[in-house]
Parts: sequence; C-alpha cells; structure tokens
Amino acid sequence: MLGSDAAQGRLNKQAFFRDLGYVPHEGQLEVHSSSASRRVLSCGVRWGKSVCASMEGLAAAMQPCERSIGWVIAPTYDLADRVFREIQYTAAQHLKHRVKMMRESDRRLVLTNMAGGVSEIRAKSADNPVSLLGEGLDWAIIDEAARLKPLIWQSHIAQRLIDKRGWALLISTPKGKGWFYDMFRRGQGGDADFESWNAPSWQNPLLDKALIDRERKRLPARVFAQEFGGEFVEGAGAVFRGVRECATGEFAEPVEGEEYWGGLDLAKVADYTVLVILDKRGQVVFVDRFHRLDWSMQVARIKAAAKRYNDCPVLVDTTGAGEPVYESMCEEEIDVSPYPFTARSKAALVNGLAIAIEQGQIVLPTPELWPEGIEELEAFEYTVTERGTTRTEAPGGMHDDCVMALGLAWMQFVEGSRVIEFGVFSQF
Repeated sequence: MLGSDAAQGRLNKQAFFRDLGYVPHEGQLEVHSSSASRRVLSCGVRWGKSVCASMEGLAAAMQPCERSIGWVIAPTYDLADRVFREIQYTAAQHLKHRVKMMRESDRRLVLTNMAGGVSEIRAKSADNPVSLLGEGLDWAIIDEAARLKPLIWQSHIAQRLIDKRGWALLISTPKGKGWFYDMFRRGQGGDADFESWNAPSWQNPLLDKALIDRERKRLPARVFAQEFGGEFVEGAGAVFRGVRECATGEFAEPVEGEEYWGGLDLAKVADYTVLVILDKRGQVVFVDRFHRLDWSMQVARIKAAAKRYNDCPVLVDTTGAGEPVYESMCEEEIDVSPYPFTARSKAALVNGLAIAIEQGQIVLPTPELWPEGIEELEAFEYTVTERGTTRTEAPGGMHDDCVMALGLAWMQFVEGSRVIEFGVFSQF
C-alpha cells in the first residue's frame, strides 16, 4: 500500500514518493519538505520544476480527506498540460486502482484518496480569466508564473485559496523583475507564509553539463543567465531592444511617385492578418490588422492598400494556408513575393529586424498610434524549450503577427533599396 499514516490523518510523503519510484534531487526535496502556504520556485530550464510540481500535486490529491480540489494553471493549456500530463501519467502507471475518472475533454482527473474520499485535479488556462472563477481550492500549481499578468494571481487564483486555507506552488523560469520576482522576494525573508528557491539548471544531477556549456557559448550572456542560470535579469529575454526609441513616427498618406515596401503576415486560425508598409526612409506609414474575414475579402483589402501606396511590392508569408492566398494575390496582379517560414528563414527575418531597431534604422508609429505593434515587439522574447533549444517567439497567449509583418516589410525594404550590409540574405 502506498505510504500513509492514517492514524495521523496525513500522507507520509517520503514513503509515497518512494512507492512511486520518484527520487527527488536535493533541490526538489527542499520544496517537498516545505510547509509554507506560498512556495515560489524560480529555476533554470530542465531543473525539474514540472516533475517536482506534479509530484507535489499528486501527493496533495492523495491526502486523506472527504473531498479536495486542486488546479494546475498556466498562461495557456499547452503549458498547463506539462504538469497535468505528468500527474496523469503517474496516476495511470502507479495509482490505476484509485483513478475514478480521467477525462481528456475537460482536462480532469478524479482520484480516490487515502481516506476513500474524492480528490479532483484540473488543468486550467489563464488566457480566459473567466474560466478561473468558481469554487474554492485546496491547492494550486501555477506553471510559467512569470508569464502571467499579476491580476490573474491577485483576482482569480489567490481568492480561490482563502476559504479552504489552500496552498500554492508557483514555478517558472525568471522573466525580468515583475510580479513573480516580487513573490520570490517575499519568500526570502520577512513573510512567514512564503518560502522561495532559486537555482540554475545544472543543479539537476541528470543533466549533461557539457550540453549546458555549449549553450553558454551559443547564447547571449544575459539570456543564458536567465534561462539556464535562473537569474532575474531585467530585459534579458527581449529580442528587440530600443523599441520605444524608434517609436516616434506617425502614419502617413501616400505621396505620388514615391516608393513603398510592404510585408504581409496571413492569419493562422485565431491570429490576425497584418499588412505593414514602409516608405523610403524606413518609416512605417501604414498598418492594416484584421481577422475573421474570408480570403477573398482579405485579398481585396490587401490589393486596395498596395495599389493606394503606388502599387508597392509586398513580401508575404506563404507557409501553410498562405500558399493558396499568395496564388490568389498573383491572379489579382498584386506585386507579391513569397517568403515561406522555416526555422532558418524566420530567424533571419527576426535578426534583421532586431538589428534595424537596435541601430535606429526603422521608424515606428508611437505607442498611442500602434499599441498592439509596440506591445508585440516589446514582448517578443528568447525562450528555451524543454529540450534545451533556443527560439524566438511571442509569449504564450500573445500574438506575433505585427512583428512578422514588420519583419517582412523591412526585408522587402532592404532588398528593394539595395541596403544589403546587414547580411540578412547571406544567411540562406
């Protein structure tokens, strides 16, 4: 029988982990041993945060009681699934006789706990805060907590824990010094309800230190310090530096006889179609952003804008659904060129745009005129995947359509105006 102490009405956590075959490393053991009601775990990638959290959640679900409810919450369902799927897998492997319900459709797992009571675990996404309203919680695990808006914790999660005096475990790789950093600081002293830990990736004894050292040589120092060192570094993950310094321009009407260049990122499912047009000074003079229009209407709208700006050439993302739309635009005699996205071509696009912004060679509309564009550029970040590879992307729950359209427009501008010194095209 899995470890418990029925006489004391509590689970013997160490025996429980042993019976599951889980051997926590030293850092994980510190988290499991803590009795703080608010635990904050800030570590580098592959440290073992997800495994630690999943085992803590499963142990909480098996505590002897009549009924308990716990949530695994993250910025998106994909991120929430990392911990929740680990819980599901362990339950299916070692607690199969205690599984009452395992429903994929609503990410719900119901177990019979050590007292014969009912324990429910659900995965939740914070991208729709309304879904976080409801009943009180016995516990909550918040994954990628640094990516959440502080209002999510303050108004939607913390309140769920009050009536049952529930606990919370917040895990994340650091992302600057926002609200997650403030929570971490509270756990470093002065607040008896909080305890926090900070550790680099290489504290995990299962990781290959040689691979980490190779990443150290490949990544910018600030990015490595954040992603692998687990350090709170202001702006370390930002891809585009100096966005606000470039955001001093205004939209402008077309001038007869002048040249313009466009970039078009086409909508993918829930995303937006965005068209950005630059003038000969590298200034963004026009942006159109829309979604939920059928392709024929989108093509007509793009054609009208390109024609208005002196039949400007447009570089378009032709990945996936973009290919037939590109063909439709060709049939409409729009001056378009294809740019299929691959890992390599997208990196070239992003790097070229990052250099242009950092060197002040592009003029963006002010944040008041183009709030969604400035927000996307400032949020766009370096991330390290669970496999340890680095990529650039928008944070979970955010869009990157404006970034991609601007990058395409800049690449078209560079080619069209023969400004090749950035080396953008030499990378292919």
